Amino acid sequence: MTGTTLKEISKALGLSISTVSRALKNHPDISEKTKQKVAELAHTLDYEPNANAISLRTRNNRLFGVIVPSISNFFYDSFISAVEEDSRLHNYNIMILQSGENPLIEEENLKLCRQNRVSGVFACITSQTKDITPFVKLKEQKVPLIFFDKVPPFEGYNKVCIADAESATLATNALIQSGRKSIIALFGNENLSITNKRVNAFKEAIQNVERRINYQVVFCNTTSDAYTLTTDLLNNLPKADGIFCMSDEILCGAMKAVQQKNKSIPKDIAVIALSNGFFPGLYFPEITYVETSGYKLGKAAFARMLECLEDNFETKELTINTTLVKGQSV
Repeated sequence: MTGTTLKEISKALGLSISTVSRALKNHPDISEKTKQKVAELAHTLDYEPNANAISLRTRNNRLFGVIVPSISNFFYDSFISAVEEDSRLHNYNIMILQSGENPLIEEENLKLCRQNRVSGVFACITSQTKDITPFVKLKEQKVPLIFFDKVPPFEGYNKVCIADAESATLATNALIQSGRKSIIALFGNENLSITNKRVNAFKEAIQNVERRINYQVVFCNTTSDAYTLTTDLLNNLPKADGIFCMSDEILCGAMKAVQQKNKSIPKDIAVIALSNGFFPGLYFPEITYVETSGYKLGKAAFARMLECLEDNFETKELTINTTLVKGQSV
């Protein structure tokens, strides 16, 4: 069953199609009486504009593409929630695409964005993305592009990130101030700039302390990796009394290992994480964490997108400040 057309409305009211079209667009040349008649009939007949036709005519279908590694990740779920919320307020829709940490799928997702003539793209790159040529095509077509969270190490692009170094420093200092002497530090994929920033900040905070603190830095790609590595380290480092977790996924793996070892928190071992805030509250005692909010990141990214849509082609790198949220694990 096809929907009501402009032609059907014009025939019913004895008006031209162009008059009906302009009335629906609230054109000043059309009288208020005619606008009201057209609007009432359009509502009665449940008329909806042809989105595809509008897109072809205006080259803007009021649709944003959002590319994330996985929507099952609570951080990205929060980011998407914020973008969707603000998109709706500004009469935009969003198309959510997962890369599955696969650069080839990421490239196909970008192709879908171009084919759907999106108004802009929010993208968190995969941990394996080395070549950003597919993203360059968007820039060449003047489609606004906002990289967020995991971003490429190249200048000349809009980026919105958590204050990575600051968050790692806050978490490390909390462990140091609690008197910990032997720290296990679990970080994500070592190929990513976000990981490198956090690792460097962690090491710098340790080196700035006058007393000697032993530490072991390891890299985990998954929750399973974090569990296995934490288990091994707790076996090999019996005096370890602190654990730093770079993300919620790593926290979940580390906590499984700690609980299996029957370690008392924080008496035997302190635990701190960089977190979106949901998972730390699931444990007892609650985990102390440095807030890395996907929701706040989404709000900032959307605001930057609106600036780009206003023909602001200057590129910016924005950071979202972090705060320490105290639990009872440190």
